Amino acid sequence: MRDRSPARRCITGEGLLVGAGALLLVLPAWLPSAADAPRDGFDVVVVDAGHGGDDEGARGRAGGLEKDVVLEVARGLAEALRGRGVRVVMTRDLDVFVSLEERTHIANDSRGDLFISVHANAADDSDIGGTETFFLSLDATDDSARRVAARENEALGTAKLLRRASDDPLVAILGDMIATEHLHESKAFARMAQERLGVEGAGGSRGVKQAPFVVLSGVQMPASLVEIGFITNPADETRLRSAQGRRRVVAALVEAVEEYRRRYDAQRGLAPTPARGER
Repeated sequence: MRDRSPARRCITGEGLLVGAGALLLVLPAWLPSAADAPRDGFDVVVVDAGHGGDDEGARGRAGGLEKDVVLEVARGLAEALRGRGVRVVMTRDLDVFVSLEERTHIANDSRGDLFISVHANAADDSDIGGTETFFLSLDATDDSARRVAARENEALGTAKLLRRASDDPLVAILGDMIATEHLHESKAFARMAQERLGVEGAGGSRGVKQAPFVVLSGVQMPASLVEIGFITNPADETRLRSAQGRRRVVAALVEAVEEYRRRYDAQRGLAPTPARGER
């Protein structure tokens, strides 16, 4: 006899609307409906500095460490955004390791409007340089994007997490239902960030890509991961270890956040929020 339960119909595609409706009853309470969505303006950004503590991340040939340069960029970004009237929550502001669970909890507890995870890239070929920006997807844009995600996921000890989830059809459907709300917004910010970051990399812009980053998978807001350069590329390493180079990265990200902020408020019919000190 065929199983006609709502969950079964949802998985197989039979009676999808009925099945999906039943599944919505078990979704977490934090998932808002369009009618219930608040109309407050953009005002909270979560800045996530990758790695930290014993997890050094990638290492450059001149000794630069990913965990150090991304923390300095994250601190600079937080300071600049606060100067513009944005409330910033950092997942770490010291050289400490923060687990995936802690990062996710900090981000979601803040009820942020945008999550930015800052990282520095690495490659076996030291000639490879430049910047690239990612948003979440179970499917990677290409092999290079897949390798980047695998390296970052391994650092958090969660490399198999998304792969296990994607093997379960029910989990995959629920994940799609939850993630779709923020997918387009994540992609939009990634494009804004990459347009500005692209001029910063020694190898130019490597574009906007998608990949299964676990650090992006649990946050309940639009989220992007920015690779601010290849620390294994001599020119990028020099730039990222210099105060001037990091300031340029921060300035690019601030411009992207401001553009996204205007878009966010305009979509809600709100007047633009002036930066602190503006009239």
